[in-house]
Amino acid sequence: MDIYEEIVKLRREGRRGAVATIVNVRGSIPSFKTAKMLVRDDGSIFGTIGGGCVEAEVWQAAREVMEQEKPRTLTFNLNQDPKYDTGLVCGGTLDIFVEPVLPQALLYIFGAGHVSNSLYRSAKGAGFDVIVLDDRAAYANRERFPEAQEVVAEDFDLAMARLDPSESAYIVIVTRGHRDDMRVLRWAVQTKAGYVGMIGSKRKTIGIFEELQKEGLPASLFERVHAPIGLDIGAVTPEEIAVSITAELIAVRRKSERELPHMSWFLGRNLEPESTGLNSESVEQPDNKR
Repeated sequence: MDIYEEIVKLRREGRRGAVATIVNVRGSIPSFKTAKMLVRDDGSIFGTIGGGCVEAEVWQAAREVMEQEKPRTLTFNLNQDPKYDTGLVCGGTLDIFVEPVLPQALLYIFGAGHVSNSLYRSAKGAGFDVIVLDDRAAYANRERFPEAQEVVAEDFDLAMARLDPSESAYIVIVTRGHRDDMRVLRWAVQTKAGYVGMIGSKRKTIGIFEELQKEGLPASLFERVHAPIGLDIGAVTPEEIAVSITAELIAVRRKSERELPHMSWFLGRNLEPESTGLNSESVEQPDNKR
């Protein structure tokens, strides 16, 4: 297996990494131009850029690059800095470009109605790979979702039993009704998925949270749920709601640090049963537009 195959394998597994490439050489160095080294998220290495102190520093930089998701260029002068003296006849300078290897942005959309179809289109355009799941073959089919990575027409419980979303996965729940939303959310909050969002009003969401907590699921599992889903842009139509959801997915993927107008009332709040009263005003996302 060469380094390119290893990069593809890493991404398919939903893992992170960073690739270091020697991009410029002046003088003699203990390697060759275009030499590459892959640093995986567990710290392991594939390939080499020459070993020694240079490689150790690049390894540390690679760890930072994969976390920050921002590339950088490092310059090493092997002649002037005594810490790079390995006893070899090397006195050159080299530039090393370190770039992040990010997992596929895989989006699972549960439900294949109107919002789902619009979301599939906008998320696909934003670079997400999309898997659509619904128990209705009349909705979950290739005619409606021609460019989806996969379209699954199967009972939700059977479909979920075969799935194991990674930390880089996104789950959006827009099924046709309350009971199916709750079935999927029960499963979704217990996965490793980095994003879980569910459509619906605040009142409906509180009811589902409380019902699942009565089943024994801890309140802490719901702290990361985006519900109501999307950014608050005043969306009304399925197309506008899809844009709102896609914007939130992008903000999570890009690790936006600015304060955003999330629809979700629940993010960062205490979700213990006694704190989720039903007397507050609802934020509506009508079920009949799904």
